[in-house]
Amino acid sequence: MLTKITDQIEDLDVNSIANNRKELLQSLIDFIQLKTESNRIINLNFICTHNSRRSHLSQVWAQTMANYFNIKNVFCYSGGTEATALFPSAAEALETSGFKIEKLSNETNPVYAIKFSEIAHPIIGFSKTFDAPFNPSKTFAAIMTCSSADKGCPFIAGAEKRIPITFEDPKAFDNTPQQAEKYLERSLQIATELKYVFSKIK
Repeated sequence: MLTKITDQIEDLDVNSIANNRKELLQSLIDFIQLKTESNRIINLNFICTHNSRRSHLSQVWAQTMANYFNIKNVFCYSGGTEATALFPSAAEALETSGFKIEKLSNETNPVYAIKFSEIAHPIIGFSKTFDAPFNPSKTFAAIMTCSSADKGCPFIAGAEKRIPITFEDPKAFDNTPQQAEKYLERSLQIATELKYVFSKIK
């Protein structure tokens, strides 16, 4: 794993997580633990309305934490109720934590290679719907990262389990002096909570 990311993970304080958030995270812990015990593939699809910010941050950090804690057979995805584009400030927040990000295309919905390690396969980041062919069509956990997607999608076809773990949208700070700070803050909150999740897997 890239040194700066390892240092960032070690600096995250899981004791800062409120008890009500830990209760929300328990369903995800239980899903991963059950799959781990039976040596089955663990597909996690993080879903938000636009697949542009929180769902991507969650996907990247979940895959990274699985690697950090050496949890095998974890494959992380993200999607939206509609496709837009990975918002640049979300990518910049990840770069601040040490991820190496390369833009692979220049369309309105660009494709990114997001690396947390020099040897692991990069995470492919681009905006897509949750049921796009790139994502799993069955036996996955649908983790709802925003309340609007959670309310707007009462049924996710193929999901084995639906887990609402919602985060405040850093989009509220777009075009303000606090934009970079708030995106990093949200990224690190997601990282901290996913560190807690994967640290509980035995």
